Amino acid sequence: MPPPEPGPELDVLVPSYGREAELAVTLSGLASQDGPAFSVVISDQSDGAPAWEHPAVAAMTRVLEAQGRPVRLERHLPRRGLAEQRDFLLGLATAELVLFLDNDVWLEPGMLARMTAAIRQEGCGFIGAAVQGMSFLDDVRPGEQEPFELWDGPVSPERIRRSDERFARWQLHNAANLTHIAAELGIADGGWRLYKIAWAGGCVLYRRDALLDCGGFEFWRDLPPDHAGEDVVAQLKVMERYGGAGILPSGAVHLESPTTVTDRSTEASDVVLRE
Repeated sequence: MPPPEPGPELDVLVPSYGREAELAVTLSGLASQDGPAFSVVISDQSDGAPAWEHPAVAAMTRVLEAQGRPVRLERHLPRRGLAEQRDFLLGLATAELVLFLDNDVWLEPGMLARMTAAIRQEGCGFIGAAVQGMSFLDDVRPGEQEPFELWDGPVSPERIRRSDERFARWQLHNAANLTHIAAELGIADGGWRLYKIAWAGGCVLYRRDALLDCGGFEFWRDLPPDHAGEDVVAQLKVMERYGGAGILPSGAVHLESPTTVTDRSTEASDVVLRE
């Protein structure tokens, strides 16, 4: 018998609630990527019909399938919060690498290739592409860019908590700060630079084994359904053991739709992490 076909190198995991138009744009960005081999898993928790019934989303899922990129559609209810949604998606993944991609983020062509090459080179736990708001291109914020620091050597583990002064790096990901910083660095086409972060939202590539070794998102059971910051918890835990970095240029564009997480009274890190 011939050996079984190898599976994709990367599973793209998309938690989704509403946002049919935005999800179609997100999938179109994935369809524009030129590597590596990947599959897509969408876990939908919309109140009405699942987002993939929208014609634009259905069209893009067909495009991805025609490209040889399998798409798995999961209806996952009831809603128990984003940490549980991410835990469910992670449980479906089988690839060596997993990309958690929000359903309101467009990736420029070549982004998956750059992120994959970076995590392969460094062997760290995750690479984050912090999303950029293009409406802020004329809003330069030098003060928020002050914490910026490149990784000049190998990415190494860091233990960071919200009380740590290094947590101020989160400001780097406001507005279009990274777009302005990347322009000043003059990075060659197809190249990248890695920098030190506290955490990144919207588009994060993990080594699946590293994320699972740190507990993944199993901590959802300790949280009420209405919470925020579950991605912060996961990244701080992985960063402490395996290291993590942000990538420039980001190439992840935030569609700037209103958030679907309106109740942020519970910050996950306050419940799960200890100083």
